[in-house]
This record gives sequence, structure tokens and C-alpha cells, in this order.
Amino acid sequence: MTRGIMIAAPASGSGKTTITLGLLRALSRHGIKVTGAKSGPDYIDPRFHEAACGQPCCNLDAWAMTPERIRALAAGAQDLLVVEGAMGLFDGAPPDGRGSSADLAAILGTPVILVVDAARMAQSVAPLITGFRDHDTRLMGHFAGVILNRVGSPRHEAMLRRALEPVLPVLGAVPRNAGLSHPSRHLGLVQAHERPDLEAFLDHAADLVESHIDLAAIQSAAGTVSTAPSSPGLTPPAQRIAVAQDEAFAFAYPHILADWRALGAEISFFSPLADEVPGPADFIFLPGGYPELHAGRIAASTRFLTGLTKAAETTEIYGECGGYMVLGEGLVDADGTRHQMLGLLPLETSFANRKLHLGYRSLTASEGPFRGRFAAHEFHYASTLKAEGAPLFEAQDAEGTALPPMGLISGRVSGSFAHIIDAAN
Repeated sequence: MTRGIMIAAPASGSGKTTITLGLLRALSRHGIKVTGAKSGPDYIDPRFHEAACGQPCCNLDAWAMTPERIRALAAGAQDLLVVEGAMGLFDGAPPDGRGSSADLAAILGTPVILVVDAARMAQSVAPLITGFRDHDTRLMGHFAGVILNRVGSPRHEAMLRRALEPVLPVLGAVPRNAGLSHPSRHLGLVQAHERPDLEAFLDHAADLVESHIDLAAIQSAAGTVSTAPSSPGLTPPAQRIAVAQDEAFAFAYPHILADWRALGAEISFFSPLADEVPGPADFIFLPGGYPELHAGRIAASTRFLTGLTKAAETTEIYGECGGYMVLGEGLVDADGTRHQMLGLLPLETSFANRKLHLGYRSLTASEGPFRGRFAAHEFHYASTLKAEGAPLFEAQDAEGTALPPMGLISGRVSGSFAHIIDAAN
């Protein structure tokens, strides 16, 4: 039996990621086999979860995945599953918030703990939390309590606790602490492996959690998670799959790689930044990441560039988002410098004039390695200067509105800006 809780918040920026990381590290210190999970399409937070507790972290996406798929992925947890929500509890895709953390909590049956940024409020916390508690009939009776964050003083904490007495239990009150800030960049937080102070940061978060949050109450609040047997996953595109993996190509969903392995595929890894070439493979996958931050190194990796150009003569190659840009002819970085890329697709991209592209996507392909219908997500700031040739996907947004075709396909090489999450519901 898997037990779990969801750590959610009224809004982004409330501190739920830091609280979640502190809980994961603190609980694991006490010998609890705790596993983290992240709501929605996020590549950054799950790697922090893994570093905090030493267990693999999966994405659970209530927009892109079926309830059966979500419950099957959640079944991998051991003693305790801690699910970190995304954005505000009820925030999801347009027009009605589908795929929200509240949807995920309803699917899993997990009690919800709200992290509230209390820095600029006192008694007003009561109507705020009352509204969240009573808003969704699916979650009524499933709110386990509140963690107050960024509390200013003992007097401030006392006012907040008094206001919340008739509303929900207060499970902890964490004071303001500048040492728990995350460095960020244009696509969110710096990746876990890029923080030289990662262990110290996680230990500091855990120390604060142990000092200011009732860990026994957190464990008691956990409820039985609704799980399911393993569900069919994504069919591997080939028997032998080589995946680029390093600081520039870090955004591959673990559940997709696990699907491929479970269905018999052999997966190997190589690092373009180390100028490596893939080993024997029938399919080469360039995931997303931050190639724009390493474009000069990629352009200088002659063995990698030559090796993939040669491989394209006989092997299918697919790129997502950052990987897609590397398959193109050139990439212009934020300083306006153009770097020569693989030249396997007639594509030029640029970060000199950034523009946000964000949202869930429904994709349909009749050619290429991923034929059929898929649920996906797009999040990048690159501008497309040139994209010529045959598109790879027909696309719709989360509301079902038709979008311009996405991606390109040229012979054995294809890709797009969208990150595939799962087969379409």
C-alpha cells in the first residue's frame, strides 16, 4: 500500500518547491523511504527531488496522462509519496484549468497540504484558505493542513495560527530565510547538477523543516494513494536507442525511457559536449535542454557533428526542442553570435530576440519515428528564423484550436519544439 500527500499552494512563488525538498531530505534522514513526484511538465524540479531523497522522481501529468497511467506511475513509491504541485492548486490549461494539481490530487486521492506565503498577510490568511478548502467538491475533506512560509516573527506566527484555528490545522511555520533562494535563468531554475552547493542547500532546507514543521503530523496526514497495475507505455521507436545526455541535453522524461526499456529496447547514452558519438544504434534521440548556453562547445565538437552527419545516412535521428535546434543549420545565442549546428534540417533559430512559446499541444504525425497522436508540451524562448521543408506534426493547443504545423522531417531526420509526454488520451 502506497501512502502519499500533495504539497500545493495558492500561487506560484509560495515556496512549495523548497518546502518539498526540505521534507524529502528530512524524512529520508529519519529512515523513511520517501519518493518525490512532480505535477505537470517539469524537467527541473524532479532532479532536485531525486537529489534530496535518493529515489527516482517521475512526472505525473493530469492533462497529458490518463488516470490509469498516473496511478501506475505512482505505484512505484515505497513508504511515502510526496507530490509537489505546480503553479496554484487549481491552475491548469485553458480554458477551465484541466490538468491542475487539484485534478492530480483527485485522481490519486492524496490529502493536500497548502504552503502559504504569509510574508504580507495576517488575519486575511483565513478567508484565503477557507476559499481553497471549499472550492472543489472533489477535495472537500482532503485538506490536511497548512504550512506557513516566510513568517516574519513569533508575533506574526501567532496571529496567523489564531486566524486559521477554525479553518485548517497549521502543520508548521517557516521563517523568512534568504539562504533558500534558487538561482534562475530564462527557462526556470538552474539544474540540480549545476549547483555546486546542492548538498548544503538541501541540508539547510531540511534543517529548517525539522525545526519548524511537525514531521510526525505530515506523516500522519498522508493517505492511501490510488494506484494501478502497470499500464501500456510508449512503443520504442527502435531496438537500440542512443540518447544524448549532458548539461545541454538533460530534458528526457524518465517515464518514456522506462517505457522503452520495459518493452525491450536497449538504451545507451553519449555526451555531445564531451565530443562523443553514439554507439551502435537504430535510433538517435537528442532531448531538449540548454544548447544555447553551450552552443560554442557544440559547434566545436567535431567528432559529434561528423558522427551524427554520417549516422543520418542510415539511422533515424530525432530532436526535441533544444535537440531540434541542434539538428538545424545554425543557432544564434543571446549575444547574437551564430553557431554552426548539424545542418541536418533546414532550420535556423535564435535567442537574440526572445519570444515565449508555452502550452500543451496535441500532435498527430503520419511520418517519422512517432506516428499517431500524442500529448505534448511546448516551452521555449527561441525564435525561428528559417524552417523550410515538410512539417512533422499537425498540432492543436489545449483548447483544441488548430496551430500551424510543428517541426520538420527530412529523410531519416526529424524533430520539433514539442516535448512528447504520452500517447494521446
